[in-house]
Amino acid sequence: MAAPSFAEPLIQHLTEDLDLSQDVLLRVLDLAAQAKRTPHRFSQALAGRYLALLFEKPSLRTRVTFELAIKQLGGDAVTSVGPVGEREPVKDVVRNLDRWTQGIVARVFSQETVKELAQWSHVPVINALSDLYHPCQALADMQTIRERLGRWEGLKLAFVGDGNNVAHSLMLTAGRLGMHVAVATPKGYEPKSHVIAAASRMGRISLSNDALEAVEGAHAVYTDVWASMGHEGEKDARQQSFPPYRVDEALMSKARPEAIFMHCLPAKRGEETTDAVMESARSVVFDQAENRLHAQKGLLLTLLG
Repeated sequence: MAAPSFAEPLIQHLTEDLDLSQDVLLRVLDLAAQAKRTPHRFSQALAGRYLALLFEKPSLRTRVTFELAIKQLGGDAVTSVGPVGEREPVKDVVRNLDRWTQGIVARVFSQETVKELAQWSHVPVINALSDLYHPCQALADMQTIRERLGRWEGLKLAFVGDGNNVAHSLMLTAGRLGMHVAVATPKGYEPKSHVIAAASRMGRISLSNDALEAVEGAHAVYTDVWASMGHEGEKDARQQSFPPYRVDEALMSKARPEAIFMHCLPAKRGEETTDAVMESARSVVFDQAENRLHAQKGLLLTLLG
């Protein structure tokens, strides 16, 4: 069977989660499921296409899954590691890359870098992680939840820990898919107010400083490292504030019996979660990692047409 043909891309860039309309979000996730189920159908979908991967931050899952996704769709990738815009302005960098490649994937420290790349680029720009958003992770998470729990509508997703980029993307994505997203953080580490406002307009979002309250009755319990890259200087202060938000077996017992445990990885076992939870039958962390490959295929198929 020939690979599906997408005559016109449905979106120009993915700089943040809300660049995907509701319809396009569902299309990406459906394509991700198809690409996972029948990869041969899409093996030449990006034939003759080349993408530039820009990595300011270290990466295992993002780099490997994007490189493999592009290659498994019949395209190829070139990767640059290091600061973007240090030797020359970002607007000059991107106007070189868009002459050579058909897309740009950027894992960067600042959301402003992603926005500037998209502003000047004539080819699609994908936010592979910034300080504010991690949309590719949220797509893989939604794919994993549907695989394991069968649906999104009416489920409760509890996020416990730092109100960071992953929390932002989950609020903006899971909320639109009909999930109740309950976020519990220490005081002073809540998600950004503008993200809360945007997510609350489109879905059921609740926030507290009580981990037990957030996890009570949850179908999925999610956590992340206490100090993301770029916040290493706050490590000592965070070590004082975050222990009550550790996802251990006692906290997981407050969730539903069928609840799954989620983490975007890498994990610091013994800090934000325990080895026992990571290795339990409830843990789907490696399913999430696997689905980065497939969700990103769905995204590439949608963006590149």
